[in-house]
Amino acid sequence: MRTNARGRCERPYPRTVSSSPTTSDHGTLARSLGHGQMAMIAMGSALGTGLFLGSGAAIGIAGPAVIVSFAIGSLIAACIALCMGEMASRHPVRGGFGTLAAHYLSPFWGYLSRWMYWIVTVCVTGAEIVACAAYLRYWAPGVPLWAGILLFAGIIVAINIASVGSFGVIEFALSSIKVIAILVFILVGLFLVIFGLPDAPAPGLSNLTADGGFAPNGWSAVWVSMAIVMFSFGGIELLSVTAAEAKDPARSIRTAARTTIVRLTFFYVLAIGVVVSLVPWRDAAGTGGDVETSPFVMVFDRLGVPGAAHVTNLLVLIAALSAANANLYAGSRMLQSLAADRLAPVALSRLSARRVPVRGIAMSTAGIVLAAVLAITGVAGVFGYMMSLVVFAVLLVWGLILVTYLAYARRRDGLATFRVPGGRVTAIVGLVGVVGVFSTVTVFRDMQLAALVGVPALAVACVLYATVVRRRVDPASIEAALAEADDLRAGSEDAARR
Repeated sequence: MRTNARGRCERPYPRTVSSSPTTSDHGTLARSLGHGQMAMIAMGSALGTGLFLGSGAAIGIAGPAVIVSFAIGSLIAACIALCMGEMASRHPVRGGFGTLAAHYLSPFWGYLSRWMYWIVTVCVTGAEIVACAAYLRYWAPGVPLWAGILLFAGIIVAINIASVGSFGVIEFALSSIKVIAILVFILVGLFLVIFGLPDAPAPGLSNLTADGGFAPNGWSAVWVSMAIVMFSFGGIELLSVTAAEAKDPARSIRTAARTTIVRLTFFYVLAIGVVVSLVPWRDAAGTGGDVETSPFVMVFDRLGVPGAAHVTNLLVLIAALSAANANLYAGSRMLQSLAADRLAPVALSRLSARRVPVRGIAMSTAGIVLAAVLAITGVAGVFGYMMSLVVFAVLLVWGLILVTYLAYARRRDGLATFRVPGGRVTAIVGLVGVVGVFSTVTVFRDMQLAALVGVPALAVACVLYATVVRRRVDPASIEAALAEADDLRAGSEDAARR
């Protein structure tokens, strides 16, 4: 091991891997995910309740110009996904972007990005499971909330404990249902916009300018709505986290990074475009907090679909269950990588006989337990704080991913099989976008709440690192993990060529 001028470790990419908790004592994660599963998992995680229920709030802020908000959001997400995809295809390492931040920036940034992302996954998992239980009560109001929480928590824990292969198959199926539903919605919606029905003439694009113009609240509202819009793209980080369990990481991540962002752009922009074209924006606006106020229900009602709310309730339940399942997976893998690098209790790095981090899964259910207690006791406003922390942490993680890419691009070798179009310029564009979204903290109450919760959490993480964790950092473990990942990637590429 040699060090550079700044004292950071530079690995000479050895062909033999040194011992580490995950590579020798505790086994390695199973590589069972195909590129189709990886693309669908990442896209399914991003296609969640933020689109089905939360889009109404964004429409209320920006009006029809929310289409522009989602288009800009897609561009920012594309920059993040592509940069992350190139790094992950070159280094399909456990811990994903967090381990790469530790290598290319410093162990502190790797520690911070992974712990903040673990907090994201814990909060999202808990909130989505409680949402599932609430959606179940739409059909069975007599079922206690705690019973629904236990039911759905048991389902996702069982899926995650079984094996990564089982997880990939089930998450692929859940995500496929959402994707097919949105695709059908878009196609039927476009037909209504253009051709209409015998008793409902085609509105064309008239609703986009009928009530106050395309941007009725001004173009600054497009910027403010970005805080809500970008939350909808949360989940694209899974491309990096799943890299450590990909069958053919170079090919899988390259394919997933390219196809996921194209599909997300297509689905989000067209779906929202259909909504504001068919339904006057003031009608579509609202809190989006329950099924009846979802813009999608309004469109289904206009289609004359019997039980439109029931159809949407089924979709949002599947969306929430899929998101909870994916976030429990991501949280357990992130915690396992932290433990393997001695940034969390080492016992959490141990794997089961099926090479699943069962202890990490158990710890990552903390959000479910917390959310269940708060939901059952009726503590007001706590979920708002939890989701605000998610927004703050996700923006921080995205920014660190892009900064890591800039450092990676300076030291990039010739072994990368996938290059980001535009390279560092693309990363800078994405970084400017992330900073622009975070700057809404100056005017948007929800972002101010995010900073109120997120800044103290960040301060606590920094203090813990300085006083406890810093002494335990083992750069050799991080370097060994990268060496192992690089060897496995090279082996899969050799096998593919043969």
